[in-house]
Amino acid sequence: MLPPAIEQEITELSQRFGTPVRRTVLIANEGLFDPLGKPDRYGEVCMVVRRTNGKLLTARKTFYPDNAYRLLTGGISHGEPIFDALLRETEEETGLEVEVRRFLAVIDYRLERPAGKTPPNRPKNAPSFHTFAFLLDELGGTLACYDPDERVEDFRDVAVAELPVLAGHLRQLGQDFNPDIHGRWRDWGRFRAVIHDVVHETLTSEPS
Repeated sequence: MLPPAIEQEITELSQRFGTPVRRTVLIANEGLFDPLGKPDRYGEVCMVVRRTNGKLLTARKTFYPDNAYRLLTGGISHGEPIFDALLRETEEETGLEVEVRRFLAVIDYRLERPAGKTPPNRPKNAPSFHTFAFLLDELGGTLACYDPDERVEDFRDVAVAELPVLAGHLRQLGQDFNPDIHGRWRDWGRFRAVIHDVVHETLTSEPS
């Protein structure tokens, strides 16, 4: 369970946009990596932007491995409402006018860290990070990332059916350490793959 104020917002968002799938996922990794190691956030929003052509928006950053496209995400600051973060991050990372259509998923990640790596004052079985995914329909605007710190190199539209392919590619990334994510690509890729599988499941199992 998240703190009561966050659980209350999840309930309110569920009433507005539908009840999300909720999953707890164990991530086995060699160490922390961004965003899991960032102290300025407890989780992130995943912006599942459905373009006017019916496909979903993905992006690749300048320092990512080749063809490592993924759904867009943005951090939620401590004390920031989930919905505020969703609108802010969508504007900063896409510049598009959107309508929120569905609350798709809440994913609670539990990290299986090496001995001694659990942060102080945190129970070993406590979720370490949270992703809140929403389906957004593009209404207008010009696609562009307005936050240069994001270092977005390219956008790509993909069909819903392609999400498992993206997830598979992310899971197969190499063991190389990368200073931009403060960790290893394989750990990062396994973590990032999860939301693609869950979003694919939610969009293919129910009317959207």
